[in-house]
Amino acid sequence: MKVVILAGGVGSRLSEETYLKPKPMIEIGDRPILWHIMKIYSHYGYNDFIICLGYKSFMIKQYFANYCLYNSDTIIDTGNNTVKFCNKKTEGWKVTLVDTGIETMTGGRIKKIQPYIENKTFMLTYGDGVGNVNIEKLVKFHKANKKYATVTTVQPFGRFGVLEINSKGQVTHFHEKPKDDATWINGGFFVLEPKIFDYIEGDNTLWEEKPLKLLSKNGKLCAYRHKNFWMCMDTLRDKQELEKLWNSGNPPWKIWGK
Repeated sequence: MKVVILAGGVGSRLSEETYLKPKPMIEIGDRPILWHIMKIYSHYGYNDFIICLGYKSFMIKQYFANYCLYNSDTIIDTGNNTVKFCNKKTEGWKVTLVDTGIETMTGGRIKKIQPYIENKTFMLTYGDGVGNVNIEKLVKFHKANKKYATVTTVQPFGRFGVLEINSKGQVTHFHEKPKDDATWINGGFFVLEPKIFDYIEGDNTLWEEKPLKLLSKNGKLCAYRHKNFWMCMDTLRDKQELEKLWNSGNPPWKIWGK
């Protein structure tokens, strides 16, 4: 099953970093967040990726074109014009890089990779969100429900603490960044059937608007509830929080190597 990653947006809310590089290439630790996402899928045996490019696409192409160089000892023989990689520390990934346009909306990007899907079930996620999602259980859930689309839903932490105050103005309790048990949002990590392409009109289609609304209205969309860690790198603050978690030595989305 192929994994499609949306990696073409400008990422304007993270302009402190994205004026230099595409958002999926912003590093958490010493690796792009795109690499972290791919490692999650790879942990469950999914190693065939299609990456939808747009803004500064050449940087993502260069990263994967030189991936073995970055992750291996290298012997360069200038006399014979040869390069040999030693002690390679690379994954067995197949990465298809597709230019889907700078201005193309998310639905349009998905539509443009249709020829690479080969009319088979595939997975889709965003290039800026990580989580310890159990991909194996997600796929089983999708197959059991027999819908056109399954979205992983998550409960984000609140941005601010909540205070309980009595009639005298005294704070009686403080809840640090509570979750709203009644709110579930789109966390990416979709499993999709080829039928979803019929719901996408063209480049200007936003996947999160008409297609998902129509799928829902037609009873073809189901939700896989992920109650554990998930976080989207939407702002500089998010990036710093993910860095902090990574540097702690036990980031909750690092399910590989455990």
